Amino acid sequence: MIGLEYILQLYGMQHQDLAKKLGIRKQNINLWIKGKQDISKKYLPELSETFGIGESYFQKELDDVDKLVVQKQKLSRELRDINDIQFEISKAKVVSDFRDIINTITHDFDVQMYEKSNKLFEAYGDKQLIKDTIDALSHYFDVLPDWVAEPDSDNFVQEFLELVDKYYKDGHLRG
Repeated sequence: MIGLEYILQLYGMQHQDLAKKLGIRKQNINLWIKGKQDISKKYLPELSETFGIGESYFQKELDDVDKLVVQKQKLSRELRDINDIQFEISKAKVVSDFRDIINTITHDFDVQMYEKSNKLFEAYGDKQLIKDTIDALSHYFDVLPDWVAEPDSDNFVQEFLELVDKYYKDGHLRG
């Protein structure tokens, strides 16, 4: 089976749908699949981009290994799409949770604290110190399970926790 035909079957796409996407006639797709005409070099990059499959697979006769490689490329692309969707869901959840927290603010001091936090994130959110500090605070207040820590921040987290404990014992911080 020629690669293009297998890929169309794998994606559940009709010849006419592909022809429309490429801006060509359905007959061209049929000629390509029957091997009566080579796929124009002009369309190979577009096919590769559309399906996420290497250009070399569209015109050749696929063996079982080739079919598995094509399936893997399709699944890898779908997994990336799923991961992208999961990332967007996670971001939306954080925004929603943060909005709920902000809506509970009743004191000016709390507003100022969130303003300062925002400024820190805007200016230094990509700095490791900020990430390690949030990681340490999260562990100190048991917000996250222990396995969430990054190995690079473990020493920082331990030192931070010891420092906070010392300040609590000395009466500098209140719970």
